[in-house]
Amino acid sequence: MAAAFLASREPVAYFPGVQDQFGHLISYLRLSITDRCNERCVYCMPQELQEWLPHGDILSYEEIARLVRVGASLGVNKLRVTGGEPLTRRGVLELFRLLQEIPGIRDLGVSTNGSLLARAVPDHGGRSMAACLRGYGVRTVNISLDTLDPAAYARITGRNFLAQTLAGIAAAQAAGFGPGEIKLNCVLMRGRNEDQLGPLIDFAGERGLLLRFIELMPVSTTDVLSDENFLPIATARRIIEKHSGSLVPAPAFKTNGPAAYYTLPERGGQMIGFIGAMTNLHFCESCNKLRLTCEGKLRPCLGSYLEFDIRAPLRAGASDAELREFFFEVVARKPKEHDFRDNYQPNRKMVAIGG
Repeated sequence: MAAAFLASREPVAYFPGVQDQFGHLISYLRLSITDRCNERCVYCMPQELQEWLPHGDILSYEEIARLVRVGASLGVNKLRVTGGEPLTRRGVLELFRLLQEIPGIRDLGVSTNGSLLARAVPDHGGRSMAACLRGYGVRTVNISLDTLDPAAYARITGRNFLAQTLAGIAAAQAAGFGPGEIKLNCVLMRGRNEDQLGPLIDFAGERGLLLRFIELMPVSTTDVLSDENFLPIATARRIIEKHSGSLVPAPAFKTNGPAAYYTLPERGGQMIGFIGAMTNLHFCESCNKLRLTCEGKLRPCLGSYLEFDIRAPLRAGASDAELREFFFEVVARKPKEHDFRDNYQPNRKMVAIGG
């Protein structure tokens, strides 16, 4: 099937890049490939019962690859595969095989809770999932880790998977993902993990991993974000400085996202990052991304209701040129900034949008 798909593609016409109306050059596409997850994090999918999308509504791997090829022709060069939990989708390595072959894609990453990275893949010689991903061109792995306390982990995620996640981190390192290629993401939650910021810094520093702290965003249910559970970055920084010493801004250090990075001189210059969508008033100024949901909605902004159904024209036989025009139209509607600070009410859970 994949061979027939590749053989039937139209010739590629490459563009130097496409800009939104605010001058942002769009080069980054986040691909949600499933709405399913093996955890139930309070900020992403807080209800145990979830109405999963029917299989026929989900984009096939070949459809995803075709849309990525169209995006690459417009200047997209970075991809991040997300979910739900992307590694729960059956045959997921076939997608990574397709993606790594697309001309123009220079950076392929995955966001995961880490619990499946150490799993042996039988049809790949029993190699770990992390090693297989490395073999299919994945350069970076972002792993959610909000706490190192097993009981707190279970309360936050709804699952007792901390041991599996820690094994997944070790498997990623064993697979050859080096410094800066594994990022640990900790969502800040008042009353749940303030006491874990220091231990997480210790854990990341001992293993040479890049740790980022992320403010809660109202992307699942209306009660996810409240004064009782919101922990701003400014407060987190004060907690961290009591544990690890002064934080020194490192403006020259950049990754592809909106994180602001600091060094900890008293800890040998360890680098940590902060992602503050709620309190950083400049958060959107360098945004370069679009999101594709697993059922084929192209979203120009995470913190906006805007989404456009590209699956319908794709399945109706649209040409690559017509799909490129669809991308142009979506980019033209990209807002200047997110709506999270304007009493934003989520219209669906984060797990259905993609992390």
